[in-house]
Amino acid sequence: VQLVESGGGLVQSGGSLRLSCAASGFTFSSYAMSWFRQAPGKPRELVAAITNSGGSTNYADSVKGRFTISRDNAKNTVYLQMNSLKPEDTAVYYCNRGNFRGSFYFPNDYWGQGTQVTVSS
Repeated sequence: VQLVESGGGLVQSGGSLRLSCAASGFTFSSYAMSWFRQAPGKPRELVAAITNSGGSTNYADSVKGRFTISRDNAKNTVYLQMNSLKPEDTAVYYCNRGNFRGSFYFPNDYWGQGTQVTVSS
């Protein structure tokens, strides 16, 4: 299993970024996918998750209405479109493979290397 994130960078408050995660080594369309983030000194938190078909999504309250998770099963890629970015969105963002049980997302123990997102005020 390999997950490779890209698209991070430095952006001003109010700006946008689009993260990508290229997946390989497993049947991508069989798994839910998600984005987590970890800021310095804070635990890793779930930002957004999407079912294997892309038909259902979940978001952390802190990003609802600003972030959109999507996937392209033909390209084995999951995306995170981040709009109206705030300084508190600054973190390393990680892609994860997992499963939904009901409405809850459970991560598998596969993580990418992460991509840094820094939002300046």
